[in-house]
Amino acid sequence: MLILLSPAKIQNFAPQQLTNTFTQPTFLKEAEKLVHEIRQLSAYELSKLLSINANLGQLNADRYFNWKKPFTPTNAKQAVLAFNGEVFHGLNAKSFSNDDFEYAQSHLCILSGLYGALRPLDLIQPYRLEISTKLQVDTAKDMYAFWGDKLTNWLNKAVNASGKPKTVLNLASGEYFKSINRNTLKAKVIDFEFLENKDDLYKPIVMYTKKARGLMARYVIDNRIENIEDLRGFSSEGYWYSEKLSSENKMVFTRG
Repeated sequence: MLILLSPAKIQNFAPQQLTNTFTQPTFLKEAEKLVHEIRQLSAYELSKLLSINANLGQLNADRYFNWKKPFTPTNAKQAVLAFNGEVFHGLNAKSFSNDDFEYAQSHLCILSGLYGALRPLDLIQPYRLEISTKLQVDTAKDMYAFWGDKLTNWLNKAVNASGKPKTVLNLASGEYFKSINRNTLKAKVIDFEFLENKDDLYKPIVMYTKKARGLMARYVIDNRIENIEDLRGFSSEGYWYSEKLSSENKMVFTRG
């Protein structure tokens, strides 16, 4: 069983003393190629490409200028500890035990516009590059085209290595899961919805959904879930499984 998450724009590269274990990203060579292309852009051009303001454009231009190999714990940080958005608040990897880190390393994948697919302990350096960015690289018109089948092929290997059942828990956003070819993914995919009761209507609220995805990922890691049916026991922060709203390939949780 493999968990898919999206990355976070907010990142924290302050030193950490939680684990000394680290690995290198699988697609570091591809990331280096993307960095080379981005370095050809001015801060203004990068701002336009990423749809960010001038200050963030300069910040990220500086990040790409300073991006360098080899990645070490002194110039990079483990991905699961560097990302700091709502999903990762829910995951709360800062409270992982050594066994949790080890389990997550083979059961959790973070999709990334720059790094492709990241394991939790893969070192990364600061960046901003959404998977939907229209950066032209060679004949590829955007990041979806650049990554092509690379991520799906990598996931197929990762699913095989993660043990049985051959299942992908899609806790990534639609934007990021679009980078995976569902037709050639050799695993059952389970989608998730987390809904809030507002005036007797169940609706998704983005901020809450993001955190709930991280909470679900943490639930799987804490309980070493191997049976899809056991996911129904998730009840963090008031969520409950909805038999009525769920289907064979989608699990819906509601609260309120």
